[in-house]
Amino acid sequence: MAKIILGIDPGIADTGFGVIKVEKGKITCLTYGSIKTPKKTDLGDRLVTLYQDLNSLLARYHPDLSAVEQLFFNTNVTTALIVGQARGVALLALRQHNIPIVNFTPSQVKAAVCSYGSAPKLQVQKMVKTILNLEKIPQPDDAADALALAICASGARLEAL
Repeated sequence: MAKIILGIDPGIADTGFGVIKVEKGKITCLTYGSIKTPKKTDLGDRLVTLYQDLNSLLARYHPDLSAVEQLFFNTNVTTALIVGQARGVALLALRQHNIPIVNFTPSQVKAAVCSYGSAPKLQVQKMVKTILNLEKIPQPDDAADALALAICASGARLEAL
């Protein structure tokens, strides 16, 4: 039976998303992209946009599982707080749709996709392209990160690549 997994890389200006399907050990990319919110828009309105767009995505793909990036320590406290609010909105939308959530740190995702927890961003992007058999590296970066999260959540054995 096929399993649909949604990866989310939360951010206030740019929340990356990636949807994959896992069936009989094969991983297929269904869609990816980012939800952008204008910088000069009120924070509350930006969070509403994020919430509405995530709900549309959830209604369209009906994921069985979601993977959300955990916040990592950021020296800019203001940025960390705002990203935390975006992450909270994503978690709320997922819970309202009764979608199970797994959380991963960036190093866990890198280790799952590249077998090296300190892999550079470009290496992760290239592996996402290879694993999903895409023609090019997914853009923007946040979308590639979201696809990597979904791949990590799939639990697929990637050693054969």
